[in-house]
Amino acid sequence: MAIVNIHGGFIFFYIFLTILPLISSDSDYEALLKLKRSLTFTALLDSWKPGTEPCEIWAGVVCENGVVSGLRLGHMGLSGKIDVDALVSLSGLRSISFTSNSFSGPIPDFRKMGALKGLYLSGNKFSGEIPSDYFTAMTGLKKVWLSGNQFTGPIPYSLGMLSHLTELHLESNQFSGTIPPFEQTGLTSLDLSNNNLVGEIPSSLSRFDATSFKGNPSLCGDNIGRTCNPFMDSSKGPVENDISVNATTKKTALWVLVASILLLLLMVAGICVLRRRQEEDIDVLEKGNLDDLNYKKKSSVGKKDYNSSRKGFGSGHRAGSSRRGSGDLVMLNDEKGEFGLGDLMKAAAEVLGSGALGSSYKATMTNGLTVVVKRIKEVNKMGRGQFDAAMRDLGRLQHKNVLTPLAYHYRKDEKLLVYEYQPNGSLLFLLHGDRGISHAKLNWPVRLKIVKGIARGLEYIHTELSTLELPHGDLKSSNVILTTDYDPLLTEYGFCSFIGSAQAAQELTAYKSPEAILHYEVSPKCDVYSLGVIILEILTGKFPSQYLSNGKGGIDLVQWVKSAVSEGREVDLFDPDIANTVNVIGVMQQLVHIAVACAENNPEKRMDIREVVRRIEEVDVPDKGICHQGMKTLDVLPSLSDGFGDQTIVPHQSPAFEHYDTHGSDKRDVDVGDQSGRISFAFDAT
Repeated sequence: MAIVNIHGGFIFFYIFLTILPLISSDSDYEALLKLKRSLTFTALLDSWKPGTEPCEIWAGVVCENGVVSGLRLGHMGLSGKIDVDALVSLSGLRSISFTSNSFSGPIPDFRKMGALKGLYLSGNKFSGEIPSDYFTAMTGLKKVWLSGNQFTGPIPYSLGMLSHLTELHLESNQFSGTIPPFEQTGLTSLDLSNNNLVGEIPSSLSRFDATSFKGNPSLCGDNIGRTCNPFMDSSKGPVENDISVNATTKKTALWVLVASILLLLLMVAGICVLRRRQEEDIDVLEKGNLDDLNYKKKSSVGKKDYNSSRKGFGSGHRAGSSRRGSGDLVMLNDEKGEFGLGDLMKAAAEVLGSGALGSSYKATMTNGLTVVVKRIKEVNKMGRGQFDAAMRDLGRLQHKNVLTPLAYHYRKDEKLLVYEYQPNGSLLFLLHGDRGISHAKLNWPVRLKIVKGIARGLEYIHTELSTLELPHGDLKSSNVILTTDYDPLLTEYGFCSFIGSAQAAQELTAYKSPEAILHYEVSPKCDVYSLGVIILEILTGKFPSQYLSNGKGGIDLVQWVKSAVSEGREVDLFDPDIANTVNVIGVMQQLVHIAVACAENNPEKRMDIREVVRRIEEVDVPDKGICHQGMKTLDVLPSLSDGFGDQTIVPHQSPAFEHYDTHGSDKRDVDVGDQSGRISFAFDAT
């Protein structure tokens, strides 16, 4: 009898384990539909339909073993009141992202979700004060992103009690008061910039540099090089302290402050004089407001129109005594000849633009060589030895589709990278900004040549820089430069080793991959996702919203294409400039499917770069006898079925967006009202 009971127990337990996922799935299904009903402007959630499987085709739903574990609902134009009770009933939910939508009002009551590990609400219009004990019960939280909202009041003290906290981003709000004593040793990414915080920065945050605290004029501490007033109450700002002290103390404090300022000014003046003398010989670029100048390229004739006059790098400075190819300019490649800082300072310089990491300049030297000098300021405090080693790794790269730096210059506050200038400019400009002769040459054979070159170059970078977490990290059309023969050259690779993780997450395209957005996990597979986006951009002629940091403009290219493929409408995707090309529709469809496979939501299902190159190499223009008529559909490959849904993707309809930043580019105004993705902007040709 006991044996029967034991066996019966095992049978019951087995049945329970078998039906548990089904019960959870049904529960998740109802909870998600309830959540959708609480939202407005849900056009991009059309795949959330009764009778369909959430874990198979519902947009933004991430599952593990048939249970919803994450919601990635960023950039979907959503608003309304988030039904937190519906979210609570999702027992397996560990990460939610509502970034870059239109939610407003107080922060929803997510504190009911004690098991949550990631909370991403950046880029909305949430406002008001967050209760001090709001995060007390959310003991599992590791990543909290509330940046770009309108929150006020003090930073919730309970954030400092989250023992597992690794990332905290509260920048660009209106938080006030002092900073809580965050003592979590695992906290690796922190941004409190552009708020109204006051007082001394806690010593427990001494490992974070000034970028984490900029834009808070009443903060002080060693991190930002601002000495705290010994008479200041750290719980108050300077104005409050002046009011609270008595008249005698105020007068004494004022005299001490004046004396300190005078002494400081004298010291700074002395240091500036000494530094000026030391740097006269190595000051490569003329000081001034050069970063605000634009480089514009006229679309009709392809000529350059500069709103700055030509000037020498060394205007107002003597040439110096740098030796050719040595000294302060380190040559990495002398195939184009050797040159030194003196040659650059005597060259006529033209400002190309400024971007996320710094500014770019074009210089033609007396030997006829034209180069692009990238002046990079926003880099981490990498020592000279580390920077030299990193640049040697980049300098030894030799590939037909990789633009290798010729030389570099190291200085503590800024670095210069020197490349050979390519007059055809970038793929971004030729696809979207230039409607003249150069754009007309982007026929199908040229576009296929560009796709293959980009893939080959990326495979080479992944092989040679395999030790980097992100071998490229910033693959997008603005970082693909075209030679006079329209061979693509990849640039801006390997920069993840130069900049901190917080800045990388904000600036590098690899962090726009699904796993980076949802879990902040990055790997070489993120580059493969970026490759999929750029292939789709080449085929469709559409400007991807994945390139933008403000969520305005462009089109969610991946979701738009996946929807069309699932409905067998690949033919409708192609750029009209190549869609009428004879005999190639079937070939284009093959390439679409490869690109979509690159852009798989799940990185484990995504191909590695070697497999991508192998499949792309098999794509070619068919024999002339093959006609494209009747080739309206192509069976969806089994590996591409995940993530596809019967949905209609509606791009953002904002009339224009500004400040599309690339490394070495300036302000853009992009008209996307007709969803064509055509651009007219100031552009960096390098």
